[in-house]
Amino acid sequence: MEYYTLRDGLELPKVGFGTYKLNGTDGVRAISSAIDQGYRLIDTAYNYENEGTVGAAIRQSSVPRSELLVTSKLPGRYYHRRDAINTLKESLFRAGLDYFDVYLLHWPNPSKDMYVEAWQALIDAQQFGLVRSIGVCNFLPEYLDRLDTETGVMPVINQIELHPHFNQAEQRAYDEAHGILTEDWSPLGRASDVLHNPDIQAIADAHGKGVGQVILRWGIQLGTLPIPKSQHASRQRENIDVFDFALSDAETATINALSTPDGRLKDQDPSKYEEF
Repeated sequence: MEYYTLRDGLELPKVGFGTYKLNGTDGVRAISSAIDQGYRLIDTAYNYENEGTVGAAIRQSSVPRSELLVTSKLPGRYYHRRDAINTLKESLFRAGLDYFDVYLLHWPNPSKDMYVEAWQALIDAQQFGLVRSIGVCNFLPEYLDRLDTETGVMPVINQIELHPHFNQAEQRAYDEAHGILTEDWSPLGRASDVLHNPDIQAIADAHGKGVGQVILRWGIQLGTLPIPKSQHASRQRENIDVFDFALSDAETATINALSTPDGRLKDQDPSKYEEF
């Protein structure tokens, strides 16, 4: 495994494990399997309704809590400052954890204009020792600028939709310039037709790898942290086995050429889409 070092000093592995829709007994089994395969960064959220599942998987694993990095996210309906702290504590209670390693605002929800207040709550939570690192999801540059202007604290992570059909070049450039690590949700395009793209397949064949592995390697070489999800142990192993090859500049350019301005999978533009 290779690692990124966040601006605040926390080290994160360059591939994490997503848990969206991994719930109940099957979810515990899948997440526990992922930990067994070597994943150490586990990504959940209040709105996934599976923080308890993640906690159960951690307790069932043979890996000490201190060696795992757990991310969760605050939903927009709890962006009032006092609500935010109470919701974070409830999430910890559900997961059976004393702290989260990473805690994020899930969406900016600009029409409600609450994200600055919520961000201040995360700053407080970090000072209280409830979380180690704080960040955001789906934040555009203008929202990040406002956090900096009004609180003086910039996130260390921005988790965004990023895959070959939507490579987020401008957002990545902004994040990098401001010391923010870009994380990728849906890095494999939610099993969309990108997994059957002939250009990526040709690259995969040249390296003796799978298409998914090439896409994840591409994300890493862009300087981002992909968070793939799979319930199957064999695919979990494949998704983390991406550190023994490298894409050429030409291969990276071929994948980047697949990106389009309207490449979002479900039109979840953070300036318009809102989630509570």
